[in-house]
Amino acid sequence: MALVYKLPYVSSSSSSSSGQNFKHFFSIPKTICSLNYKASPFTEKHSIERYQRDHWLYKNQLDYQSSSSCPLPSDKESIRENDIALQLPELRKLLQVLRRKRMSCGKDGGKCGPGNVFLVGTGPGDPELLTLKAVRVIQKADLLLYDRLVSNDVLDLVGPDARLLYVGKTAGYHSRTQEEIHELLLSFAEAGATFVRLKGGDPLVFGRGGEEMDFLQQQRIQVKVIPGITAASGIAAELGIPLTHRGVANSVRFLTGHSRKGGTDPLFVAENAADPDSTLVVYMGLATLPSLALKLMHHGLPADTPAAAVEQGTTPQQRVVFAELKDLAHEIASAELVSPTLIVIGKVVALSPFWPHSSKEASCFLEAV
Repeated sequence: MALVYKLPYVSSSSSSSSGQNFKHFFSIPKTICSLNYKASPFTEKHSIERYQRDHWLYKNQLDYQSSSSCPLPSDKESIRENDIALQLPELRKLLQVLRRKRMSCGKDGGKCGPGNVFLVGTGPGDPELLTLKAVRVIQKADLLLYDRLVSNDVLDLVGPDARLLYVGKTAGYHSRTQEEIHELLLSFAEAGATFVRLKGGDPLVFGRGGEEMDFLQQQRIQVKVIPGITAASGIAAELGIPLTHRGVANSVRFLTGHSRKGGTDPLFVAENAADPDSTLVVYMGLATLPSLALKLMHHGLPADTPAAAVEQGTTPQQRVVFAELKDLAHEIASAELVSPTLIVIGKVVALSPFWPHSSKEASCFLEAV
């Protein structure tokens, strides 16, 4: 038995109007065209919203023709390289301004060291889950480098004069490689800029924030981390799922469904993860879930273990599939869930008030221990 829910969105942040910082339409460069995506709370790689936010990078490239008349070429690497080439003139200008500002500071006898980097977690999507410190830093920032899973509602908090630079990644398309992101961070910091690196969720939980922090610290650049609510906590709370519960789950384990080298089966931990008294939360696991589910059951996790898959959790577009472990991959495919989707596996899922099976089943889990 499975059920797909589009749960009601309970955030009261409706006072924030989408795109309020972009009162005028900025058309995108004629050499890059927008694709029609279904409504997404996040930044899609070639969406109009992305180019509106980053319009300062394309000052000399704006073309007012209709984006629909200009199809994208099929070569993704050419698109990526062309996009970077279009941005380079304005990036160089900004770095020159920052360097001149830093040099003028030194002429007055003061010591002008490198800038500071704020590594900020923005949570799973709902802007009301931001920390107060994150909101303050985001609103005051002059320059922000942001990932795909920083929600549009969070980006609406950015100041009207701030410069934004998209460095997000999706499967098969990285607007910047991780090495290129490192170099951008270092270039801005060495030029004396104090800026914000925005990441979805918590930057140090499957966000590669640790790599960026380590790289910059090796270059003697100070990094200040502002944690965010990781997707596991935010989304589980949204569904009323306690990740641990006395007598049901005495531990929780976060797994990644993504291979470091792009392999199709990185989930070698299944043997140790098949613990019926633990909760498993799988990030980035859509592609590898069929393999993971089979391995978990092979190593002893009951096939009827309750599970949930949550697409775009804590946003107005949130969709949820509830199913037993043996059926979960099929039900996800039937519902056509897309990234980002978080997967929760464990008896605690049956404690959710949205669990479609009988409430008696949930109470049985409690009585059986």
